[in-house]
Amino acid sequence: MTDGDPRLDLLRSRIRDVPDFPKPGILFKDITPLVGDGPAFQAAVDLLAESCAGYRFDRIVAIESRGFVFGGALAARLGLPMAMVRKPGKLPYRRDSTSYALEYGEGTLELHVESVRRGERCLILDDVLATGGTARAAATLAEGQGGRVEGYAFVIELDFLAGRGKLADKPVFALLHY
Repeated sequence: MTDGDPRLDLLRSRIRDVPDFPKPGILFKDITPLVGDGPAFQAAVDLLAESCAGYRFDRIVAIESRGFVFGGALAARLGLPMAMVRKPGKLPYRRDSTSYALEYGEGTLELHVESVRRGERCLILDDVLATGGTARAAATLAEGQGGRVEGYAFVIELDFLAGRGKLADKPVFALLHY
């Protein structure tokens, strides 16, 4: 994948800026138009798969809720299982939990117990990498169950927030940079 890849231009054209969401001063990068466009969504999944092609993963660990959209499609494409990291109160079974800081507040994430098997190589996936807190929290949950985080994948990376720095020395794949 190169910066000149026309599929990246297609993705960029389907990202909508929403000012002052979820609170004043935030310029939200909305992926809804991208997901709503079949060829653009297909291109995003293709590019994510290509980005990760040189690595071996045993499981996708996708983060609620937009991460599920890309995580499910990528897991199906790669023939991998997917674990779902969710906000509190959304998982019906026993769960592990962790709290973390994010760019506009604090949060807690949960993962069903036994979602990740000991020794599994995990790819943490979400739509946007901002400050890195959410992705790092998902990694903490996967590692707490014995998984090994081998990389992170995002459709969008907000470079100015330097979230990549919180993700240790693991590969970080991001399709679009703002």
